[in-house]
Amino acid sequence: MSNDVVHTATPEERSAARLLLSISTDERAAFFPDDALAALSSLVDVVDIVDPGDASASPALGDAEIAVVAWGFPRLDERMLERMPRLRLVVNAASSVRSLVSGAFWESGIPLSQAGAAMSPAVAEMSLTLTLSLLRRVHRMDHALRTGGEWHDARAIDRAGEIAGCRIGVIGASRTGREYIRLCAALGADVRVYDPYLAEGDPLHARRADLDEIMATSGIVAVHAPATAETRGMIGRRQLAALPDGAGLVNTARASLVDMDALYDEVSAGRLDAALDVFENEPLPTGDRWRALPNVLLTAHVSGATRESRARAGRIVIDEVERFLAGRELQHEVTRASVERMG
Repeated sequence: MSNDVVHTATPEERSAARLLLSISTDERAAFFPDDALAALSSLVDVVDIVDPGDASASPALGDAEIAVVAWGFPRLDERMLERMPRLRLVVNAASSVRSLVSGAFWESGIPLSQAGAAMSPAVAEMSLTLTLSLLRRVHRMDHALRTGGEWHDARAIDRAGEIAGCRIGVIGASRTGREYIRLCAALGADVRVYDPYLAEGDPLHARRADLDEIMATSGIVAVHAPATAETRGMIGRRQLAALPDGAGLVNTARASLVDMDALYDEVSAGRLDAALDVFENEPLPTGDRWRALPNVLLTAHVSGATRESRARAGRIVIDEVERFLAGRELQHEVTRASVERMG
């Protein structure tokens, strides 16, 4: 949607478009501050604003023709769809739709859109931040100084490296992976990418490499592939053992892509470093084994959660609703086939 032009729906459009907005109260204002909510309300009749945990009991379900949802909204299974007989469009303000959709939903033919593209710049920037931190040994020095280590011990940690000229391997040419590659390449990194679906004419085709090459030659490996049955455990014990001594692994995607036991063995032995934003168990328990390691950098699954990314997502939602009302093609539509590849 343009920043300076907001389409105002006609009375006929408003009367034909009743919208249920269901995003948790602690996130709603980030997606839809007052001006964005006013823009949405200029297009549709917002019949209810409800927390996802209470959505299944909302009396507005029966009237809603458009549902704008995020994390925690009830699965759109046959029973839920029966409660929403007038539903014509679903827009997910978050990213993954796997927990939202069902076979019954796909069979209904109701279009589905999502705002995952809003998070890509934020996740890529966090992945770059973690990459630079590992290269410069920030996590090791911080841990040494904060836990009572001597100054000279912190300075004696393995000499840091720079990103310019560093071989960086990227697993997955996703939206986020592409943005991360752009950022790293702009800083002079020698970037290679593994993605079996990279087409011949793709701009990244010249950077392609197989997984074995990526693991054997990279100073940093960054994971940006989706979580699917195909990618589960793709970075296993053999792949991690191939990484050069002192290399680092950055994962802002999903923990399921990596054999976390194998990674722990390599990191706890001091051979590899890691920066992790995603874990097998979330929230990460206070006594979790990862918390005590001096050569691992941990964040709390927040890579995509910036002020700017939430605002971008809200704008995507408004634009998709406007497109739907005008009978135009959705820009971020998700199909059953694409979900199999997206995770």
